[in-house]
Amino acid sequence: MNQMDQTKFCCSVCLDLLKDPVTIPCGHSYCMNCIKSFWDEEEKEKIYSCPQCRQTFTARPVLVKNTMLADLVEELKKTGLQAAPADHCYAGPEDVACDVCTGRKMKAFKSCLVCLVSYCEKHVKLHYECPAFDKHKLVEPSKKLQENICSRHDEVMKMFCRTDQQSICYLCSVDEHKGHDTVSAAAERTERQRELEVSRQNIQQRIQDREKDVKLLQQEVEAINQSADQTVEHSEKIFTELIHLIQKRSSDVKQQIRSQQETEVSRVKELEEKLEQEITELKRKDAELKQLSHTEDHIQFLHNYPSLSALSESTDSSSINIRPLSYFEDVTAAVSEVRDKLQDILREEWTNISLTVTEVDVLLSQPEPKTRAGFLKYSCEITLDPNRANTQLLLSEGNRKVTYVNQQQSYSDHPDRFTFWQQVLSRESLTGRCYWEVEWRGRGVYVAVAYKNISRKGRVNECLFGHNDKAWALNCNNNSYTFWYNNIQTRVSRPRSSRVGVYLNHRAGILSFYSVSETMTLLHRVQTTFTQPLYAGLWIYYNYGDTAELIKVK
Repeated sequence: MNQMDQTKFCCSVCLDLLKDPVTIPCGHSYCMNCIKSFWDEEEKEKIYSCPQCRQTFTARPVLVKNTMLADLVEELKKTGLQAAPADHCYAGPEDVACDVCTGRKMKAFKSCLVCLVSYCEKHVKLHYECPAFDKHKLVEPSKKLQENICSRHDEVMKMFCRTDQQSICYLCSVDEHKGHDTVSAAAERTERQRELEVSRQNIQQRIQDREKDVKLLQQEVEAINQSADQTVEHSEKIFTELIHLIQKRSSDVKQQIRSQQETEVSRVKELEEKLEQEITELKRKDAELKQLSHTEDHIQFLHNYPSLSALSESTDSSSINIRPLSYFEDVTAAVSEVRDKLQDILREEWTNISLTVTEVDVLLSQPEPKTRAGFLKYSCEITLDPNRANTQLLLSEGNRKVTYVNQQQSYSDHPDRFTFWQQVLSRESLTGRCYWEVEWRGRGVYVAVAYKNISRKGRVNECLFGHNDKAWALNCNNNSYTFWYNNIQTRVSRPRSSRVGVYLNHRAGILSFYSVSETMTLLHRVQTTFTQPLYAGLWIYYNYGDTAELIKVK
C-alpha cells in the first residue's frame, strides 16, 4: 500500500496504526483503548462524542472489535511500513506544537496544567492510559503555559493572594506575601466561578430583557407605520369629503344664482312685454287721435272724441328700481366672507394639525429633564384665544398676557367663552412633550391645563379649573401653592415664586409644575392618563389689575 492508503488505517487519536480497531455508530474507527480513554474523560458530562465529526451519543456505545479492519491492519503491518501523518497534522507557526516530539513537531492535542507541557495526540496517550496522570488537568492547547510559572521562584503558581489580587506560588506565600489572605488557586477559581455564573445570569437576563425591548420596538415600528398609513388614508378621505362638500356648495350656489337669474329675467321680460303692448296701444291711440284732430266735420269730431280719448289702465312701473351691476354682488361678498372665515379656520387649525403631527412621539426611556435648559428643549409657543376669554379679561402682548379689568371687553359672542369665571384657554392644543412658563403678578392666579370640552356657561364648578375632572390646576398666591383636581385640593409646601414652569408629557400621562428661579423646584407632579388634547389655562380671581403672562422662553 502507498502512504495515502496507510493514513486511512490510522487512529485519529494516537495517530498510529489502529490497534484492536472498533467502529463507532457514526462510521469512524479508532483504537479500542483510545476511544475508551476519550469517552472516560467525557464520562462526567454523560455525553459521548466522536473525536472527528463531533456527533454525540446519549448512551455510551458498546464497542466491538472490527475484525475485517483488524485483519487489514495486520496485513499492513506485515509490509513493514508505518503510516506517516499527513502534512496538516504538523504544527505551523500559528499552532501550539507538541513539546515531546523531536524533529518536525506535531500539533498539540492537549496541554497539561500540571506538567506545563503540550502533547500531540500520540504523546498524550499516557495521560489517558496511566493512572499516575489521573489528577492531571488536560485543557485545550495553550501557548501561555509559562505564565503559570512564578518568575521569582520558578515554581508553578497554585495559590492566589486576595490581598494583592495576583497568582503566586507556595514560596511566595511564605515570603513577600506572608501574612496576606491567600487561598489555593482552585478555591479562588471556585469563588470567582460562582461570581461568573451570577454575572452570566445577569447578562442572560439583560439579553432577555433587551430582546423583549427589541421586540417591543419592532412592534412599535409596525404600529407607527400602520397608524401613519391609516391616518394618511383617513385624512385624505376627510379632505376629499371637504373638497366635495365645497364643490357641492359651489354647485348649489351656482344653481341657486341661475335659478334666481331665470326668475328675475322672466319677471322683467313679462313686465317688458306689458310695457311694449302698452306702447303699441298708445301709439295706435295717438294715431287715431291725430286723425281725429284733422277731421273737418265738427259733428263727427264731437261724436268720436269721447270713445277715442278714453285711455286703458296704465301698467304700474313705479316698483322698477334700476341698480346697474349690483344684483348678485352681495352673493359674491357673502361667498368671499365664507372663504375668509374658512381660511382663518384652516390657518388656525393647521397650526394645531402641524403641531400634532410633529409631536407624535414614541415614548422611549427618556427621563423628565432636571435642568431648565433640559426643559427648554420642549418649549412651545402658546397664545391665549380671545374667543375663550371671559369678557373681564384684557388680552395683550400678542395674546400672551391677560389682565383682570373692571370693564367688559367688546368681544364677539362665541360658544367657547367663559361667561362667569375670569378664565381663558390657549388657542393651541397641547400633545406630545411641551413646556411653558407663566409669570404672574398680584394676589393670585390658577395655572392650569384643561380639556376643550370643559363647561363654559354659568357660575358652576363644572366650569372652574381644578374643580372638576376636565382640568388640572395649580393655585398660586402670595402665601402658598395648592394643587386642585376634581374639587380635591393638595397643599404644596414650597418656596413662593412669581414664575411657574409647566411640563407636559401627554402620552406618558405626566404633568409637572415647577417653581422657576435659578433652579427648578418641583411643586407637584401628576401621573395619569390623558384621553384628549389639552389646552393651557389661566384664571385670575382676586383683584383688578392682576396679570399673568405666557413668557417667551429662550
